[in-house]
Amino acid sequence: MPHELVVDLHTHSTVSDGTDTPSALVEAAAVAGLDVVALTDHDSTGGWAEAADAARRTGVALVRGTEISARADGVSVHLLSYLHDPEHPDLVRQNERVRTARTTRARRMVELLGEDYRLTWDDVLEQTSPGTTIGRPHIADALVAAGYLPDRSAAFASILHPGTRYYVPHYAPDALDAVRAVRAAGGVPVLAHPGAAARGKVVTARTIESLAGAGLVGLEVHHRDNGEDQRRRLLGLARSLGLCVTGSSDYHGAGKPNRLGENTTDPEVFALIEQQGRSTVIRQ
Repeated sequence: MPHELVVDLHTHSTVSDGTDTPSALVEAAAVAGLDVVALTDHDSTGGWAEAADAARRTGVALVRGTEISARADGVSVHLLSYLHDPEHPDLVRQNERVRTARTTRARRMVELLGEDYRLTWDDVLEQTSPGTTIGRPHIADALVAAGYLPDRSAAFASILHPGTRYYVPHYAPDALDAVRAVRAAGGVPVLAHPGAAARGKVVTARTIESLAGAGLVGLEVHHRDNGEDQRRRLLGLARSLGLCVTGSSDYHGAGKPNRLGENTTDPEVFALIEQQGRSTVIRQ
């Protein structure tokens, strides 16, 4: 009986808020028994080249992608873009603006935190690597390193929660514009963890229908942050709108409890994504 591909389409490296370098992440994917892994760092393609070298070395097929921060009807959403042209000007400008906004926001949050905690910008930088897209996870890591909290999850549930005075929002493009930009760049857009109610408000069926009309290809249904009720709702929406269904780990190394391969994507769905993308999957 032929081996069925094990496909994980959502992971993060040190280029954004993961703790594994791009090469170490691909190596970890090989150890975990994955056949295909997608590197989807936040608003950045900076880890693609290193991950591609590791993919050719290990034999794990690499889907090059990005997780784009966006907003839809006042709700924060994340859009996974697979196999797009990394030099497409609209997408490059969009990602650069978001990364700049993230840094400005992070600096302001550190200023506010510094009024009550012994925390500086240098403390946050110590938790990053060159080229990292700095965000709340790195502030969380700095708070953990300083002994204020036990881990990132505790930081996000308390000091860095959106309801506190330390939280500062950042610019994010409209989700419809983000979907259109991904399609213009030859990418395949999939809505990440759209039922993650514990993170805040989730997008409505009407919003997902609008995104589908703009070119959304799929929904990341099988994700640990989507509860069973949300999974059923999303599966129904996917069927009615003709969207594909993906499953992923959202692996961040030591930054989150998520483990590689804990949720996976059907090989036929992966084949569909590969067919639609402009860039190629990197293979040995």
